Amino acid sequence: MIVRTTEEITGTERDVADKDWRSKRIILAGDGVGFSFHETTINANSVSEFHYRHHVEAVWVVEGSGTLTDLETGRDYPLRAGTMYLLDGHERHRVVCDDQLRMLCVFNPPVTGNEVHDETGSYPKAV
Repeated sequence: MIVRTTEEITGTERDVADKDWRSKRIILAGDGVGFSFHETTINANSVSEFHYRHHVEAVWVVEGSGTLTDLETGRDYPLRAGTMYLLDGHERHRVVCDDQLRMLCVFNPPVTGNEVHDETGSYPKAV
């Protein structure tokens, strides 16, 4: 059994931040369960682009508001508490954050915790 709190993760190597977002990586590949689980916050009044070419990501919005844009189709989706989106087609996407978003995210395959977004907004292929 694994039990962790976001409080104990804060300020550790599992607490990864960029200028516009922060990811508290609660479950990682090293935990050996086949997925990773994160609490991610995106700052208000920010725009972030991502493209997970090697991972499927499910996202559950628990706080805040913004807009998700599928950059493959140009379609916009409102984001607010209770919204879920699944990037099952490795879609390039943009998140425009109006009010700080707090989201719970699952990645498959799991991330190791050391990944950084490359120039395309993607994480490297899991090894």
